[in-house]
Amino acid sequence: MSDIPTFQPEPAVWRDLTPDESEWVSRTRASLSTDAAIAQLFNFGVNDGADQVAEVIGNGAGGYHRFPGADLDHARAITRRLFEEATIPPLISGDIEGGEVSLGFATSLPNQLGIAACDDPALTARLARLIALEARAVGYNWSFAPVVDVNAAFRSTIVGTRSFGSNPERVLAHAAAHIAGTQSAGLAATAKHWPGEGFDERDQHLLTTVNPLDMDAWRTTFGRIYRALIDGGVMTIMAGHIALPAYHHQRGDAGRAAYAPASASAALNIDLLRGELGFRGLLVSDATVMGGLTSWMPRAQAVPAVIAAGCDMFLFSRAPAADMAHMREGLRSGLLSEARLDEAVTRILTLKALLGLHRLSVEDRLAQMEEAALLLGAPQSLALAEQAAARSLTLVKDVPDLLPLEPARHRRIVLAANAHEEVFLDGAPKRSFAPLVTALEDAGFTVRAYDPEHPPTPDDTDLLLYAVGRESTPVIAANRIDWPSLHGSAKRAMQRYVDIPTLMISFGHPYLLYDAPWVPTYVNAYTGIPSVQRALVAALLGKADFQGVSPVDPLCGRPELAL
Repeated sequence: MSDIPTFQPEPAVWRDLTPDESEWVSRTRASLSTDAAIAQLFNFGVNDGADQVAEVIGNGAGGYHRFPGADLDHARAITRRLFEEATIPPLISGDIEGGEVSLGFATSLPNQLGIAACDDPALTARLARLIALEARAVGYNWSFAPVVDVNAAFRSTIVGTRSFGSNPERVLAHAAAHIAGTQSAGLAATAKHWPGEGFDERDQHLLTTVNPLDMDAWRTTFGRIYRALIDGGVMTIMAGHIALPAYHHQRGDAGRAAYAPASASAALNIDLLRGELGFRGLLVSDATVMGGLTSWMPRAQAVPAVIAAGCDMFLFSRAPAADMAHMREGLRSGLLSEARLDEAVTRILTLKALLGLHRLSVEDRLAQMEEAALLLGAPQSLALAEQAAARSLTLVKDVPDLLPLEPARHRRIVLAANAHEEVFLDGAPKRSFAPLVTALEDAGFTVRAYDPEHPPTPDDTDLLLYAVGRESTPVIAANRIDWPSLHGSAKRAMQRYVDIPTLMISFGHPYLLYDAPWVPTYVNAYTGIPSVQRALVAALLGKADFQGVSPVDPLCGRPELAL
């Protein structure tokens, strides 16, 4: 990892506390009132809006999940406020997964599926360290990555490009590398989403999803993954709103109780994760505003139930003061025990001590942010990102030997693109295909946008280029080709141009041949970040090889898709 410059923080790992760390945890826990202890349980989401920042800071939470925009100075100013107004140093978490949700001011990297396509766990570790070091520039000390779900259901809208693929061994290899890279940079990594997602094509943002595996199959897939990552020192795990009925059934639970989401299941969290797998680190719930929890039980019950069921930290709130009141009432009524509160708070303080937060003054933490900021856009970082982008590109099929493209044969290109896709996370850059168009035009091609009123013909078009696909995105009902959008209307969606050479690129979901089986030339690029678009053009022109090794079956088990 010598290609990442200067800033070298202490590695993070879950271990026994030193005497000094243990004394700080004990002393700090003893100093907390009941209300202050309850506040430590919460991790509130923070964007860069002033009113929202003031509200969450006023409740003195144990952690804050940052959604910074593209303005680095403003993002750092907000984080400085979080540091300065906290009595106990806060955890600062983020969804540091890569792809199109990359920080707007940091080095853009492929998403997890694109990184897996590089088929090089050592590279995965270097990339994870790179983005973790850069994330420290805005004060992050906790990464909600990697996703260790298995990409088994090809119609899943939420696993897809966030996964390391469909092979559990490949998922484990890259997840272990990602965790090692992240924690070598001094950030806590998070394996998610416990007890394992990917076999249910539905989205836990909308409902409680179900892991349908029997326990023998679960133990050879997710059980093996989580046990290995725990043994390897992962510091935190995220409990999803995902049911594992097979485990409940073997305990005699029946009916609705067997389908409890892990976020509210003591059986899954305390007995299976901690008892059987031996996890000692911090367990954080997934976002508690998601439908997988809100549809399961009323909010007043869910707030204390999440902690009572074994989660140590409660993620997100639309009404912080009200949720803290729900937690107090749960403690008063006995839904949440004093012992479980003490255990959770102690584990939160332990994570802070292991990250060295108790040793750092506000100025020390700000100085570390300054050091880390020097890495943003560093030549070594950009070179590594370009390498990953080029190695991720996967040629799925080229039946007519269309490639390489040449201006002499394919000069007039019509581009039909989904460039308007909504970006779910606050602060994520909006998609643009300008890098693709510019690179093609610089190579001697002319590119015009698809016009539904004047569709392409063999007389005016040498190549029809489809730029489609979105990365796995919460609350999207389907991840399919949007033909009406591409062609301008529902009726035009039925048009096909088989008499024009056609190339389709997916800049997201890797299974879109399912909706376009007779497209003769198809590439999975996994993400639309600029470095991938530029590398793609080089490969299309034959100036570079397609090196990606698909982490999934892009043919969806359908042999006709290869024809």
